[in-house]
Amino acid sequence: MRIALHSRAIRRRACMAGALGFLGVPAGMQAAAAEGWRPTRPVTLVVPFAGGSATDAVARIIAQLMSEAFGGIPVVVDNRAGANGVIGAQLVARAEPDGHTLLVTTNTTHSANPALLRRLDYDPVADFAPVARIGDVPFMLTVGRNSPFHTAHALLDAARERPGQMSYASGNSTGIVAGATMARQAGIEMLHVPYRSTPPAMTDAMSGRVDCMFVDIAAGLGNVRGGQLRVLALSTAAPSPLLPGVPPLAEAGDLPGFDLISWSGVFAPARTPALLIATLNRVIRGAIEQPEAQARFAEIGYSVLSGTPGDLGRFVRRQLDVWRDLVDAAGIEKE
Repeated sequence: MRIALHSRAIRRRACMAGALGFLGVPAGMQAAAAEGWRPTRPVTLVVPFAGGSATDAVARIIAQLMSEAFGGIPVVVDNRAGANGVIGAQLVARAEPDGHTLLVTTNTTHSANPALLRRLDYDPVADFAPVARIGDVPFMLTVGRNSPFHTAHALLDAARERPGQMSYASGNSTGIVAGATMARQAGIEMLHVPYRSTPPAMTDAMSGRVDCMFVDIAAGLGNVRGGQLRVLALSTAAPSPLLPGVPPLAEAGDLPGFDLISWSGVFAPARTPALLIATLNRVIRGAIEQPEAQARFAEIGYSVLSGTPGDLGRFVRRQLDVWRDLVDAAGIEKE
């Protein structure tokens, strides 16, 4: 659907007006911005997922802090959901390398898609300049509040009794791979129901239209606390302090070695000048390393990580191999 530019501009301004206003900008962040490149017009953070997703929530925190660090220059979030993140990633890959268009994304576009898609019209390494890593977030195996399943064992046992009749939703690549990996390791057959993004997938999981869903803590925790979703297990080997008493799936489902986590980072178009990248890295790291920001990230399930652009670049290359192996082990054929 084509959206009028005027409407999009209004939504962008609304996003900024509604951004989290609980944080001030330390002098160090202001100094980092002053020492290097400075935007000459609004900066756009392209999120290749829908509003309400975990990446969207994180991007809005970062947008406010970047705007303040740059002396009030607007930093707006532009959600370009669709095609497993491909639409947003392509937009940034083709943007001018001038620092004013950045991609806030995850392992979906930069680790999993090359293993999941036969044709990919961008290269996660060659078409992007790494800026900064943001953090990691675990996923939860969830069911709707009216589901008859209260444990991962019960869910998997039912799937064994009804091959191919039970379903799992996915709103991103991590959800796809997590569901397929669970099915392969448990020796069950489940129907995969893919969605354009996490929010509609979660809606159908809550209503019971699909039997279960792997959703990241950042996007799903509010619905868990509100009682619309029930958590059966975590995708990671380690427990989460946000969900005390919830076991890892490796334990709850007798699936030894099951351990999946989603990562996120910021990228610029390839050929963006090094001075711009260095300034953006300092500003973003200064933002996410603030104690107040870290507390806010923790509330939505993010473990904050940072590092240099080189650190992120090397990490992406390693993760391409990791996710290729995960996809192969899950028996997922390229689409």
